[in-house]
Amino acid sequence: MQFPIDIHLGAVTVPAHLVLEVLAYTVGYRYYAALRRRGDAISDVARMWIFIGAATGALLGSRLLGLLEHPELWTTASLRDVLGSKTIVGGLLGGLVGVEWTKRRLGVRSSSGDLMVYPLLLGMMIGRVGCFMAGLEDGTHGAASRLPWAIDLGDGITRHPLPLYEIGFLGLLWAALRRLQGRVRLADGALFKLMMVAYLSYRFGVELLKPEPRPWAGLSAIQLACLAGLGYYRRVLLHPHELVTPR
Repeated sequence: MQFPIDIHLGAVTVPAHLVLEVLAYTVGYRYYAALRRRGDAISDVARMWIFIGAATGALLGSRLLGLLEHPELWTTASLRDVLGSKTIVGGLLGGLVGVEWTKRRLGVRSSSGDLMVYPLLLGMMIGRVGCFMAGLEDGTHGAASRLPWAIDLGDGITRHPLPLYEIGFLGLLWAALRRLQGRVRLADGALFKLMMVAYLSYRFGVELLKPEPRPWAGLSAIQLACLAGLGYYRRVLLHPHELVTPR
């Protein structure tokens, strides 16, 4: 297998990463829309503004954390660098800020995140397939490794296939959340909180397998963002019983 993997359409070559990224947004949104048709406590107008707040926050948060992750770009970054530097952690946390600000302005108290959990997981899994196919280009590769499943992504060095690790983790998280929902009745908003705590914890740990330097007191910007997010959700960790409500 030769990386990066591209799709050839006659004389036109399209990066598979781009195709998978677009597919992730499309399929994720379609899944979200299908779930919403089953019932939503939030009105159409409020949901539209919440969606706009989430998209705006995710866009800004993803780019900002992407630049913080690469301080060498601060003085030399072009518009292309800014648009290309993005992270899922920044997108999730930025989207969270955008949603909470929008809901406060609208006076919405119901959880808006539970409906997004499985579409987000599906979209991230599809997107990580694209990251894997991009090889070394998008910076999601792992450090050198001699493990049997390590993969040469194009530079002659076998590495941890971090995108594949994440796909596996997200699949297990999906199954675990489904199983939990079958056993207990979760409180409003608990599903989204559990997804965020699990994903942020995973990302904090797996960042140790990346080859990039960690200039912030031995941590990367993504790890610091994960800690900030876990701090926001500290009540989930300290009082997990509050996530369950009587049937």
